[in-house]
Amino acid sequence: MTWLFYLAKQYALPVVAPLVDYVEAQGLSFGFYVSAKVNRVLPQAWRCHPVFTDLASARAFGADFVLSPGNFVDFRLPGVKVELFHGIGIEKPVHYQIRHFFDLYLTSGPAVTHRFQSLKEKYGYFDVIETGWPKIDYIKRFDGRDLRRRHSIPEGKRVVLYAPTHSRRMQSAEALLPVLPSTIRDDEIWLCKPHELTDRSLLAALSALGSDRFRIVNEPDITPYLHLANVMVSDTSSVLYEFMVLDKPVVTYRTLDRRDKGIDIQRPDQLRAAVDRCLAAPSEMADQRARHLREVNPRLDGNIAKTVFEALAAIDPKAPLGPRRKPMNLFRKGQLLYHSRYKKGYLR
Repeated sequence: MTWLFYLAKQYALPVVAPLVDYVEAQGLSFGFYVSAKVNRVLPQAWRCHPVFTDLASARAFGADFVLSPGNFVDFRLPGVKVELFHGIGIEKPVHYQIRHFFDLYLTSGPAVTHRFQSLKEKYGYFDVIETGWPKIDYIKRFDGRDLRRRHSIPEGKRVVLYAPTHSRRMQSAEALLPVLPSTIRDDEIWLCKPHELTDRSLLAALSALGSDRFRIVNEPDITPYLHLANVMVSDTSSVLYEFMVLDKPVVTYRTLDRRDKGIDIQRPDQLRAAVDRCLAAPSEMADQRARHLREVNPRLDGNIAKTVFEALAAIDPKAPLGPRRKPMNLFRKGQLLYHSRYKKGYLR
């Protein structure tokens, strides 16, 4: 069998990294179909395998499975289209939106699997397998040694990671922005990792707060900062669950669901007290965090990549995965064709 990683966004790299490690170790045949933006940062070690930047070459590779950590995949590619997901955004309705590109959804845990099983029964042309989310392997195995020195964070400084989402209905940055300067203490460093789709004016306002104590993180991979931070502040971002995998406390601002996964505040002036509470008793809500992870992503043993490929190896790529045929999906196919032709950053 052959495998093709479909990488449109830079944040996809840590999602597929454990999968790449696994297929390399097994000596399997695989390649990458990447956007220009991803190609600029693709690890050099991966370039000993086929890397395609155009559709014709990617199609000629003839993969049995196309693995995409994103919301779409090019329908013109051969092979079973596999949705890996780019996050664990279980509270967001968009996480469960069926765009009719995928034949197989690999879910992170029971709460997500249950929803997708219902969608499978509704649409009838795709399958659902619970494997865990691959990036969790990457987070758990990440080498966090010497991070303070590499990121110029003095010993003794406590680190708060602020990672707001971009959705206007869910984002916290607009509300918390006015209180941030007075919230940050002298013995702390706050690292701000805005979502890449954050409104430009809001991003500019956050950047204007930049100082030694409030630093904007521009790297696409948030994982080093998960390991650096003592506390995370967010809203309804899926990155909360990535942080909770490390059994660290979170503060949420008006999160939409699972409010007891951390300290959920309703007013900006409650932020300082909530951060203090987390710093003083980081294990206070450990039981709640563990309970939510059992529902969202229970596999924390570092073997998700193995589970993914064992599941795929059991599938006949030439056989249908459901009793019905995939819809024509002309509108979304047209969107993909338009974006690939005229929009920068898309696969071509």
